[in-house]
Amino acid sequence: MEQRLSMVSLGVESLERASKFYAAMGFAPAGCSDEHIVFYQLKGIALALYPRNLLAEDAQVPAEGSGFSGITLAYNVREREEADRVLAQAKAAGGTVVKPAQEVFWGGYSGYFADPDGHLWEVCWNPFFPIAEDGSIIVPESLK
Repeated sequence: MEQRLSMVSLGVESLERASKFYAAMGFAPAGCSDEHIVFYQLKGIALALYPRNLLAEDAQVPAEGSGFSGITLAYNVREREEADRVLAQAKAAGGTVVKPAQEVFWGGYSGYFADPDGHLWEVCWNPFFPIAEDGSIIVPESLK
């Protein structure tokens, strides 16, 4: 297996509600999207929105359950102040700010929002992980 990630699929209760939220966040759906699934081409990865019950059925696991799923998505920003702006944008789009941006123990600044289906997004300014011109994050060889 190569060290890469191809797609993140989010199980959603309402495809219409979820796609409206992500549109308000600035995401444009890919042309192959339809009434059953919405795809977004991101920088080097794809994001898909798919009905939660059908996604669970595909994976052959129960669809019910809530709480922390053990995963968060992260959006790193280029400037510290941008974290607050993105969290405000998420709230205006119908998301919930679950942790306002604040200084964190490792020297960055981050907060979290939940999309309308409860998927957690960290919005983070990390002065140690620069962002390339194409939007990809650069993981350094050392943090020293």
